[in-house]
Amino acid sequence: MTLAVTNDSGRSEGLPEVGREDYTRRADGGRRGAAAGRIGFCSLQRMGSHATVALGICGEKLACEELTRRGYAILATRYRTRVGEIDIIAQDGLTLVFVEVKTRTSDDFGIPAEAVTWRKQRRIVTMARWYLSEKRLHGCLCRFDVVTVLCRRGLLPVLEVVKNAFMAS
Repeated sequence: MTLAVTNDSGRSEGLPEVGREDYTRRADGGRRGAAAGRIGFCSLQRMGSHATVALGICGEKLACEELTRRGYAILATRYRTRVGEIDIIAQDGLTLVFVEVKTRTSDDFGIPAEAVTWRKQRRIVTMARWYLSEKRLHGCLCRFDVVTVLCRRGLLPVLEVVKNAFMAS
């Protein structure tokens, strides 16, 4: 099975509702709604495991909204395989797009796109092949995009869509 990469674009519609569980963990182990711990849009007070997951889901939702605004049709979110999870699968014209979303609260440890290492890229390609096989989409034009979301405390989130971020070879 081979994956072809293209830059074709077209206009499509559709955005499924993305589920969201926003919780931060308190020192006593209890939970409370993330809105109470939120200072800015998408920024959470304490970055525990629940807050990190909530931040990621928030970033994926923002990415879906931005991709839809750009004309992508969202086909699936959080697509699970034995290898891992593809954040967003979308269609841009005749091209199937596999999107990795990286959300961060700061760029202290580098820009979010730097977190998509070659090892992560190989896993995404493997999961894309899994999806294509499952849906019987052999010979389909495919592309791999990365959406970065930077949610700094007290500021509006900054999104960047990187088309053709990496190749399937």
